[in-house]
Amino acid sequence: MTFTSQVKNEISEALLNEIENRYLLLGYVFMNAVYINDKTVLSLENMSVAKKLFKTLKYSFKMNVNMTIRIQKKFIVKRLFIFEIPFSRALFERELGIIDQSDKEELISFIKGAFLASGSVSDPKKSQYHMEIVFQEETRADYFKNIVNSLGYNFKLIKRDKNYMLYLKSSEEISDFLKLLGAINSLFYFEDIRIYRDHKNMVNRLNNCEQANYEKSLKTSDKQLSIIKYIKDNDYYSLLDDKTVQVCEYRLKYPEMSYQALADVISIEIDKKVTKSYINHHFRKINEVYDRIINIDK
Repeated sequence: MTFTSQVKNEISEALLNEIENRYLLLGYVFMNAVYINDKTVLSLENMSVAKKLFKTLKYSFKMNVNMTIRIQKKFIVKRLFIFEIPFSRALFERELGIIDQSDKEELISFIKGAFLASGSVSDPKKSQYHMEIVFQEETRADYFKNIVNSLGYNFKLIKRDKNYMLYLKSSEEISDFLKLLGAINSLFYFEDIRIYRDHKNMVNRLNNCEQANYEKSLKTSDKQLSIIKYIKDNDYYSLLDDKTVQVCEYRLKYPEMSYQALADVISIEIDKKVTKSYINHHFRKINEVYDRIINIDK
């Protein structure tokens, strides 16, 4: 079962009151209905969704439904449920025309129905975060975008082939939208994966920073060693004071240590507190002496 199917099953199996069920059905009709004269035709692939809508049509709208089940055999075998609802077009068009956009609960149910019709969400374990709802008409996409974004979301609209797609990429917004849909188990799964991925990314970033700092430290250390050896081999130690010479000797002894580690070792061995800034100060003096020597030698 795909993650999208899991989400849709949760939505369709949730207990809703009669008004919520009616608006959920209207959301599905808004997205999926095909009108043939006065007849409405709905096509469904998910059995749980089909059961939900069939009951709503029978018991909330009191409509007769002719259901046909077709077996499709293209790569995989799947069932297609086709609902034919006679003498229903005028009713649905009227109901869709008087949706109260100030009623949050009705809008949420309407959004659930629209998602059941043509929404999808990628499995966070297998790919990047992505949720989308596909429309055949731009006007419908704009209408729905205004509704859903009025609830605090930031759905973006793009044209894809002949269709129009509203989508979310933010993991936080997708998580909030799953909560809006009432898919709580799917939300917990999504959050578990998101926390794991965020933690893994943080660890990777820390490791990268640590590696970069280590490589930078090695590069600095190599340069310092080269300078100190040049000064020492050419008998220029006399240009340095005793404390600076001491730092030079400890750098030669511990070539890969950071400034802080070097300061800690010196502090222990001479029994006197030495700081990182102390080490840095003397390396600046070493560089200054080296620059003068190089100019003189040139």
